Amino acid sequence: MKLPADIDPDRPVLIAGPTASGKSALAMELAARQGGVIVNADALQVFDGWRVLTARPSLADEAALPHALYGHIAWDGDYSVGHWLRDVAPLLAGDARPIIVGGTGLYFTALTEGLAAIPPTPPAIRARADARRLAEGHAGMLAELDSVTATRVDPLNPVRVQRAWEVQQATGRGLASWQDDTPPPLLSPDRAQPFVLEAGRDWLAKRIDRRFDLMLQHGALDEARNNLPRWNPALLSCKAIGAPDLIAHLRGEIALDQAREQARAASRQYAKRQRTWFRARMRGWRVVAAG
Repeated sequence: MKLPADIDPDRPVLIAGPTASGKSALAMELAARQGGVIVNADALQVFDGWRVLTARPSLADEAALPHALYGHIAWDGDYSVGHWLRDVAPLLAGDARPIIVGGTGLYFTALTEGLAAIPPTPPAIRARADARRLAEGHAGMLAELDSVTATRVDPLNPVRVQRAWEVQQATGRGLASWQDDTPPPLLSPDRAQPFVLEAGRDWLAKRIDRRFDLMLQHGALDEARNNLPRWNPALLSCKAIGAPDLIAHLRGEIALDQAREQARAASRQYAKRQRTWFRARMRGWRVVAAG
């Protein structure tokens, strides 16, 4: 798997791809060859505490090449696509060419298509939404969304559904209505070099399963053990795939083999949602075959 040879070293590069597809290795290869700073576009790699489980770059990787926006948010911090855009804006204007890599499709579309200026969610509404999701799941909030927003939001993603519900409760307008008033993007596609990795389902499933086993070998369970005293499923950082399963094992609720299988299945399901998003929202991006 290689990026095309005609990449302009002076223009930003965007590399999107599903989990375990090898996009981080491509970004490092490009940075080593042409220079630049590798910028994280993964919604969970921004948090500290989960270097192994979220497949953040290793300490050696970070020492070898410039990296930005990895692990810079506190464990209990709040973070959104709006926060990420504010963090990435100065990197776009910096001296080093950004190589933006990750699997959070919403980050890339907000960057290249713009993001609506939605007011922050009041803490009381956020607390009510958190309590509902934990007590009853997200189906009730999904059913209460306006019809246009309900057709746009990913119905299998509880965080996105909750966010849409919060916006509607806080502003009296549906998320779709806010999105339709979107301002110009920070980085229009014609100013960047966007690539999306295309991975076959079976090939990727094997990679995902093998990678989670390697995570266990390299300390993911110890990482979960370190985080057990501060575990709070309401926190965004605790949405890391595999984290709830390893915590359940450490609490004696399930065997390690069951935790392992649940985490691998959750990762495969997440990859399916990513691939669906990329196909729908990144049709104009250059496709690079993974594997």
